[in-house]
Amino acid sequence: MSDLDPLIHAPARLRLCAMLSVVDDAQFATVRERLDVSDSVLSKHVSALVDAGYVVARKGALDGRRTTWLALTSAGRKAFGAHVAALRAVIDATDETG
Repeated sequence: MSDLDPLIHAPARLRLCAMLSVVDDAQFATVRERLDVSDSVLSKHVSALVDAGYVVARKGALDGRRTTWLALTSAGRKAFGAHVAALRAVIDATDETG
């Protein structure tokens, strides 16, 4: 179980990484709506992942409005992949003993 990444393991961060793993980037507002969290809650999780080098946040404009895009970095993709593999190993071990 030591391969589980405690930074990614928090449910909102796990869902955030899963969302970002299948796209090049996503708008902050879209992620917030899909995770059903407030701006401040999402900002806290994004900041932790940015600090770890797992996510990059890019600010810009879309249709004249300021927006933020979020994307997994290559390190974030690698860490998320390893975390998913560790979760699968836990599930497989449970299936074998159950």
